[in-house]
Amino acid sequence: MKIDKLVGDRFKERPSDCVVDSHALMIRGGYMKNVANGIYSSYMPLRRITRKIEQIIREEMDAIDGQEVQFPVVMPASLWQESGRYDSIGSEMLRFNDRTGAPMVLGMTHEEAAVHLVREYANTYNKYPFMIYQIQTKFRDEARPRAGLIRVREFTMKDAYSFHTSQEDLERYYERCHKAYERIFARCGVPEVISVKSDSGMMGGSVSHEFMLLTPIGEDSIAMCGECGYSANMEAAESIVENIRDDVSEPLTSVSTPECRSIEDVCAFLGSKSEKACKAVVYQKNEDDSYIVLFIRGDLEANETKLTNFLGFGIHPAEIKENCGICAGFIGPVGLEDVFVLFDSSLKNANNLICGANKEGYHYKGLDMLRDLNDIEYHDFAKIASGGICPVCGKKTITVSRGIEVGNIFQLGTKYTEAMRMQYLDSEGVSHYPIMGCYGIGVGRLAASVCEAHHDEYGPIWPKAIAPWQVHLCAIRSDDAEVREFADRLYADLCEAGVEVIYDDRKVSAGVMFSDADLLGVPLRVIVSPRNMKNGCCEFVSRDKVFSEQVALTDVFRRIKDLI
Repeated sequence: MKIDKLVGDRFKERPSDCVVDSHALMIRGGYMKNVANGIYSSYMPLRRITRKIEQIIREEMDAIDGQEVQFPVVMPASLWQESGRYDSIGSEMLRFNDRTGAPMVLGMTHEEAAVHLVREYANTYNKYPFMIYQIQTKFRDEARPRAGLIRVREFTMKDAYSFHTSQEDLERYYERCHKAYERIFARCGVPEVISVKSDSGMMGGSVSHEFMLLTPIGEDSIAMCGECGYSANMEAAESIVENIRDDVSEPLTSVSTPECRSIEDVCAFLGSKSEKACKAVVYQKNEDDSYIVLFIRGDLEANETKLTNFLGFGIHPAEIKENCGICAGFIGPVGLEDVFVLFDSSLKNANNLICGANKEGYHYKGLDMLRDLNDIEYHDFAKIASGGICPVCGKKTITVSRGIEVGNIFQLGTKYTEAMRMQYLDSEGVSHYPIMGCYGIGVGRLAASVCEAHHDEYGPIWPKAIAPWQVHLCAIRSDDAEVREFADRLYADLCEAGVEVIYDDRKVSAGVMFSDADLLGVPLRVIVSPRNMKNGCCEFVSRDKVFSEQVALTDVFRRIKDLI
């Protein structure tokens, strides 16, 4: 490929709307162009990268007995009505009617289509286990697309679905897929991706893991223990708190706290630390707007995912109206009536707490959870915090980092096969529901994440396995006959040998040529110039600038082959 034929502009200025480096560099480098919010067209360099990622994924999925299939982008709503997700998923799923008026959906995930494909075929136990996968365009109507390909609405994804006759068989296959994912990320150039326990969310199931690339620009928070290696998404990480009771419990006393509506204001006014407070976090049920009050220790934050999973229905932050029975800013557990109340485990065994008195302008001091409240059930509804207790080793060694989710795997159980009435007969003729696993990787997001992990201020530094080309040939002063003759011949020889090469023979300055080469991020740069020709050599430079050497003209082709 000659660079003067390469469609797409490259430029120096950082686009003002790009908040992360990978987005900025891929726009500047002519990899993609915005079409609409969260929707992009890809130029040739990005397509070459994603094709190589897809090939690595195919090889690893095939190696664990995967069979590639393809599901439709558009599906009838009836499939999703069978599973129950047509109504339970919100506006993220794009719904429309076709010309006959039949309700349809754009696929954002394909569990329903997978079950539909195999439920007549897999009607007997001797056809199990098996795994099918696809690499397909999907659409999820994200409310806040951002960061280029890291959070988009239209995306390419590999999703795989395995079917089993026992939980033990699923667990064995789940581990095989986990190891395959580790190989995929290592081969794509990001072996530092880690696996963390996660919440299954709308996918359902009991066990799930996310594969996270740790980076400050990540949207997910990951709790990790440096002592034992525990890691989990913030949504799934257990928050463990130890309360040491004060020796003497003070009496429960009402005190005036004028204009102190936040926990910070109350603690400052009364000279107390936030961990010695019981704060109220109020939600409303989506279906009927009834109130739910969660009491939690004052220094912790509520984890809405844990809360939703416990409740089994959707909630939203409350709008507290007058005469609703709740005194906003002064809510406390003592004397609160006719409201659904939950208590976080962080309050267990605590005494001498500050809490609301359910009266405008007043709080209580001296709340003792054991003495003042009866028959309380405690559950984990809090976000784990840095310095918290590790759920595995019990040490106060938790740190919280940011990360990009580049893949996920789920043990789905029988959620979809039961809902869609997929059954098989065992060896004794008894019907059972197959057990499913689900395994996803976002191709475009992985490409952007690799760029995020491997770049400098000048452009991406693509790992050789997924780089758009293997060699970037720069002919400086291509109007020089000797330079032109050698560079043209080398380009032809490399192409004939099957080497992926991008050739820059434009009549531009060396600075422009090298700037474009940095933005394209090809691992090996070969420079042909009048000065090099005079010295009887070519200059070899790696994109990461850690390698440079002069190679004799007679050895250039052989050396390129050796290096790649």
